[in-house]
Order: sequence, then structure tokens, then C-alpha cells
Amino acid sequence: MSKRIGIYPGTFDPITLGHRDIIRRGSKLVDELIIGVTTNPSKNPMFTPEERMEMVEREVRDLGIDNVRVVGFNALLIKFAQKMGANVIVRGLRAVADFEYEYQMAGMNQQLDPGIETVFLMADVSLQPIASKLVKEIAQFGGEISRFVSNDVCKEVIARVEREGRKGDY
Repeated sequence: MSKRIGIYPGTFDPITLGHRDIIRRGSKLVDELIIGVTTNPSKNPMFTPEERMEMVEREVRDLGIDNVRVVGFNALLIKFAQKMGANVIVRGLRAVADFEYEYQMAGMNQQLDPGIETVFLMADVSLQPIASKLVKEIAQFGGEISRFVSNDVCKEVIARVEREGRKGDY
């Protein structure tokens, strides 16, 4: 039987408790889970790819999972998956809107390589509203983000916002 290698791709800018949940659960489905930290300049990242990789590596260590590794990439996802020898792409879903986009992406990936399956994991109900984009926005306007990210990530986001300046007046 061949080794089951999964890819969980994302920008992880920053990594949230929702991401951690998908990593924890996804790691149980495969022999090895590769967290693919990708660049996506259109998302206006707060952290550099290197900073995000460090964050994800630390969060994985904190979870105590030994079959997960973190790899940066800047390529078509299916090409990255092929390079890593993956046969599964793990994607987290929060809402119906996520499903529509992810369903289309899964279909395109299947056309590009029918040997790589996409597996969808629903986010834990308590974590469904969490999105990195919203975490950054809340922090930039001085809101409390500690319910959405780990303590270490919270400190890093707040420090970055303080260094770059808040957007709101209150």
C-alpha cells in the first residue's frame, strides 16, 4: 500500500484556530500532511512568506502532531502536489460560499490530475466564522482577536498592527 500524502494549502496570513482544527483533523486522514504555505499578493498579506511559515511551524509544534511538515510554495497547487507526491488535497470549509469556490477548484484540479483527490473538512461549528482576512481587519481597527488565534499569533498580529498603525480612531 502506498503512503497517503496530503497537502493542506493556504496563505495562513495569519494562521487561525480554524486552520489549526483542520490541520489536527486532516493529519489523522493521511500518513503525512504537508502544510503548503503559498504566496498570494492579491490578498495583501500582513506577514512575509517566511514569517507565515515560522508561525505555522510553531503552531504545528504546539499541536504536538508528528506527521505534519510545512513547505512554502509559489506554483500551481496541482504542480506542487505532484512534486510532493501527494494523492490528497485537504480543504477546509466554513460556509456555503466556501463550498462553491472550493467545488470549482476541486473540479479543475481533477481535470489537471485525476489521481489527486480533494477532501473537504467542515470547520468546527465554533470556528466557522473565523477568517484570516477578518482577523486582520478586526486587529487593524483595535478589536479583540484572542478568540480567533493562538496567544502567540495574537501577539504577533497586534505587534504588526502597532508597528504599521491602526486604521480606526477608536
